[in-house]
Amino acid sequence: MISGQEILNASILIVDDQQPNVTLLEEVLRAAGYQSIDTTNNPFEVCALYQKNHYDLILLDLQMPGMDGFQVMEGLKKIETDGYLPVLVITAQPGHKLRALAAGAKDFVAKPFNLVEVQTRIHNMLEVRLLYKELENYNMVLEQTVQERTAELHLSEARYRRLTELSSDWYWEQDENGHFTKIFGPVFEMLGIQIDDALGKTRNDHGAGWDQPARAALESNLTARRPFLDFVYSRNNADGTRQYLMVSGEPIFDPSGRYTGYRGIGKDVTETMHNSPT
Repeated sequence: MISGQEILNASILIVDDQQPNVTLLEEVLRAAGYQSIDTTNNPFEVCALYQKNHYDLILLDLQMPGMDGFQVMEGLKKIETDGYLPVLVITAQPGHKLRALAAGAKDFVAKPFNLVEVQTRIHNMLEVRLLYKELENYNMVLEQTVQERTAELHLSEARYRRLTELSSDWYWEQDENGHFTKIFGPVFEMLGIQIDDALGKTRNDHGAGWDQPARAALESNLTARRPFLDFVYSRNNADGTRQYLMVSGEPIFDPSGRYTGYRGIGKDVTETMHNSPT
């Protein structure tokens, strides 16, 4: 909510070519407690003044020589590109009221002035204007917060990927249908998976080189959607050497508990296994 003091501190510009009207309005506003009031009798100055001060309210006379209030509003629209003109028009012509509202004014007061009406309309319009500005500021802060959180998330993801790369030789993710959605490193080779390009499918390579009991246990974990940590299995390579691989994986579930896939990391631990005490 906007406080009464915030309204009284709002910046106001009075524009009228008749100095007695300017003096009367300024005296009324200062008597009501408004503190930041500028005035001008020259409509050609309005846009420059608004560009510099961005007033919360412009009390604008419509009938002025050389440049009327409608032309002033057209100039203000080029500055206030979001389309909100904080203009309260002053007119003695009833037919100008609807035209002024269509031109972008937010309200009007009639000449000769009813001072109670003038004060009420100014107060109400300033309250709306300040609420509008408060909403704009909130949206800007919210947008900035979203950008900062997004940047933090991207940084966190980058760190996670880097840590994954440093701590493992490969990383993979699968969807709920077993299709690979992300891979880093020789995933297919190390997991013993071959790609059938013709059919666009993957199939497991259960060749004779694998340690079949360990491989079966790994398949069991994957099929049952169980997490596993530092699971070691091995295979015999074509050159007669034995290769040891260690993998860790976990199923992925969405907030509702629905299974959405698998992810895991792995690395070659052959050297570690050969150097471990028997």
